[in-house]
Amino acid sequence: MPYLKHENGNEKVRIYYQDYGKGDPVILIHGWPLSHQAWEGQIATLLDEGYRVIAYDRRGFGRSSQPLEGYDYSSLAADLRELILQLDLQKVTLIGFSMGGGEVVRYFTDYEGDRVVKAALIASIIPLVSQKDDNPDGVPQKDLEGILKTLKTNRIGFLKGFHQNFYNYEDLTDRVGQADLDYDFSIASHASPIATYKAAEAWAWTDFREELKHVNVPTLIIHGDADQIVPYKTSAKQASEGIKTNEYHLLSGAPHGLTLTHRDEFNKLLLEFLKK
Repeated sequence: MPYLKHENGNEKVRIYYQDYGKGDPVILIHGWPLSHQAWEGQIATLLDEGYRVIAYDRRGFGRSSQPLEGYDYSSLAADLRELILQLDLQKVTLIGFSMGGGEVVRYFTDYEGDRVVKAALIASIIPLVSQKDDNPDGVPQKDLEGILKTLKTNRIGFLKGFHQNFYNYEDLTDRVGQADLDYDFSIASHASPIATYKAAEAWAWTDFREELKHVNVPTLIIHGDADQIVPYKTSAKQASEGIKTNEYHLLSGAPHGLTLTHRDEFNKLLLEFLKK
């Protein structure tokens, strides 16, 4: 199995990845609390269109190693940087879903977007999840603190119900089934409990608003207007206002997990963007 191995601070980490195809490279960065398997509905489509597709598991998740530390965004972006360097990738498109949008933006902050020509933020947490006086549409602090407390005391119970809201399951049973919920639960429940908690701290509290100016390549922004996990007004709308060159699409009726429920619509927009 392919693994990226490197030292990040005091930690030696092994990052599991899949590398398919021979065209222009597209790196897929998954959301919390899943793994690269969340991109199943996109990998085959991208390969059919002639792209080289690299999908990896964030440290602590999937088949990657599970260190105690390194779940801040600069450490996570360093893992992404090593993947790009060790595979010697050029003219890269970075695609970050949900939490993965943080690695995308932090890569531009920490590495000036080296070797990257396009980016995409999909149902992304960028730029800020938490509610503040100057971010009134964010998630209230007490709600985020409640999630973190539950992850410490009843992680499995939390995860069991999480993906119903992730997909707006009750409203979209024609697009997502119980088997999909079971699949995601299986992936999420096997992630490191420590990583699940500390990564949640990162996406809950990190403020990327001042970093948006560093994203200096054409950027695709796609979000659902029915997203119950990351409200679009505090994320995609602000990202579209802060990133200079962007293409913003708000999908009607789409939940957080739009890459599954609105797969055809999403894949069409993504391919159109990549081919421009």
